[in-house]
Amino acid sequence: MAARNDRIEEFRAFAGRLADAAAVAIQPYFRASLDVENKGGARYDPVTEGDRAAERAMRALIRRHYPDHGILGEEEESFAGAGEYTWVLDPIDGTRAFITGLPLWGTLIALNDGTRPVLGVMNQPFTGERYEGMASGAWRNGVRLRTRPCAGLAEARVMCTSPQLFDTPQELAAFQAIAAEAQLVRYGGDCYAYCMVASGFVDVVIESGLKPYDTQALIPILEGAGGRMTSWEGGSAQHGGAVIACGDPALHDRLVARLSR
Repeated sequence: MAARNDRIEEFRAFAGRLADAAAVAIQPYFRASLDVENKGGARYDPVTEGDRAAERAMRALIRRHYPDHGILGEEEESFAGAGEYTWVLDPIDGTRAFITGLPLWGTLIALNDGTRPVLGVMNQPFTGERYEGMASGAWRNGVRLRTRPCAGLAEARVMCTSPQLFDTPQELAAFQAIAAEAQLVRYGGDCYAYCMVASGFVDVVIESGLKPYDTQALIPILEGAGGRMTSWEGGSAQHGGAVIACGDPALHDRLVARLSR
């Protein structure tokens, strides 16, 4: 583990280079006329050339500088590296927001050490915001982030990208029962919602149907800011699925106890 810690700042700087490269690739496509492809069949799952161009740019940099590292990305086939590290990439998390001109999207970059994600970046080039997280903390543009205390749901601000994305009626009902007790409920945040939890403006995000590239970059940001992000059963969120993120660890434990039933 000491060797990993010695290199974390090196990897953090490189993740910034990946974010910069993705931003340059994406810029011509945001709020521009572009073709949108549905890759999800009956459940609409849009992808654009901006997604593909950004992932190609990041993959090229990784292959050039860390050819033994694996790559797991949303738009291309995974590559199993010879070493322990894997970069997990979502070039545009929030493509629905992207194609409707809303800035609630971001590029997600995680580094997994073979056990868990140890470094996470969410970059929003349009607003000029970069969120970073690792074991020693979390930052927005270099300013340290902290989640806020939240005693209970009556004081909680709860977010979810869309109630349409829950996989089963039972999952939707479980979310709605919690949302009904919340102070405030908002939709449409994608990765941005999790960064708002880390920033102390939102208390809870509850979602389902996520993939590893949706969650891995956000886990170090949430945890570095003092929050928790797990599966509904309280296990690792790095594999996606049904996920809950909370700024207050005590509230997180109470909600996991409800959702796991």
